[in-house]
Amino acid sequence: MKVIFFGTPQFAVPTLEQLLARSDFEVLAVVTQPDKIRGRGKKITPSPVKSVALTHDLPVWQPTRIKKDELTLNQLKEMDADVFVVIAYGQILSQEILDMPKIACINVHGSILPKYRGAAPIQWCLHNGESETGNTTMLMDAGMDTGAMLLKAITPIGLLDNSHELAEKLASMGADLLVETLIKLQNKEIEPTTQDNSQATYAPLIKKSDYHLDWSKSAIQLHNKIRGFYPNCVATFRNQSIKITATAPLEEDYLGRLPQLQQEIQDKLPDSYSLLGKPGEVVSIVKNIGAIVQTGNGLLLLREVQLPGKRPQSGWDFVNGTRLTVGEELGNVS
Repeated sequence: MKVIFFGTPQFAVPTLEQLLARSDFEVLAVVTQPDKIRGRGKKITPSPVKSVALTHDLPVWQPTRIKKDELTLNQLKEMDADVFVVIAYGQILSQEILDMPKIACINVHGSILPKYRGAAPIQWCLHNGESETGNTTMLMDAGMDTGAMLLKAITPIGLLDNSHELAEKLASMGADLLVETLIKLQNKEIEPTTQDNSQATYAPLIKKSDYHLDWSKSAIQLHNKIRGFYPNCVATFRNQSIKITATAPLEEDYLGRLPQLQQEIQDKLPDSYSLLGKPGEVVSIVKNIGAIVQTGNGLLLLREVQLPGKRPQSGWDFVNGTRLTVGEELGNVS
């Protein structure tokens, strides 16, 4: 099966690598986003997908606007591919492009469709406290993740999973699901299923304001935001902005899902549920673990914090390094 691969971030890499490793697929070319300035060094850096493609001496096309790029459109036509595989490419494909491959354009989407259509399904499903997620392969159409579904793979979400960890898991699962989908499509063993639009939810691009923490929210709401938008959620501390990168909600409903932490917290802070402060206030410090903060509803353990210009550090290192004391407050970013 002759394949042209469209993708950009690390999430797409495992699928490309699996296609390249198999003798029953031939990757003809790769389409990815233009190189960008990345990192503190401000260096122009290729996308993760391009880096893999170059190591395999594949043709790489990087149009700024693929729908308007005549050279790329002509190259796509000339390749006469069986399928286009699209994973987190970053541009919307025109109907002209969708009609080019002999079989179809196949997309791997990081959610259980029709839930979480859009640009950031992994982040928003964590933010919303979902207990499971997965991947869906689908036939692409002109809409935003609205095409007929082919196969699904589902996985549970752990209470401490963050968006990076979940993305790695789904990327690996997506590679297997895509290969299975292509083989079954070729053998005509899949019946596409139309999405129920009435069940659709959306996962829009994340805005800078989405990273701001509001300590009047509940402990579980704050925890889900922090892990969903990892590692970018911010609060204020001693008149500066800091990042909160890992937490644990200490409400009874959730402690049972944290067996190791539960035992440590209960051993060192048996009266944790009697603590009370105003939202954002440090109400206790647990030795060798970290600070516990009052929220609008429930207590939140700070497991990892990043100070300006520093690397992330454990909650306990944060306590020691700043000489944090009970009664100090973390504030909301205005």
